Amino acid sequence: MTISAADLPGAQWRKSSKSNGGGGAQCVMLTWLPTGGAIADSKNMTGPALRISTRALHGLLDSARTHH
Repeated sequence: MTISAADLPGAQWRKSSKSNGGGGAQCVMLTWLPTGGAIADSKNMTGPALRISTRALHGLLDSARTHH
């Protein structure tokens, strides 16, 4: 489900520690929510965010750890 990142005012967005710091050109931000999480483009935090379930978020993170 797509929502606006601005619609999550209390969210604590996090960026990967492996982000290169080059203006955030390739970064996504992640926040945990009570029912899962949300992912947004770090260059457009007032734009859309993808809301995903806890199970899907754990699967995404596990895959990222395995295939980095």
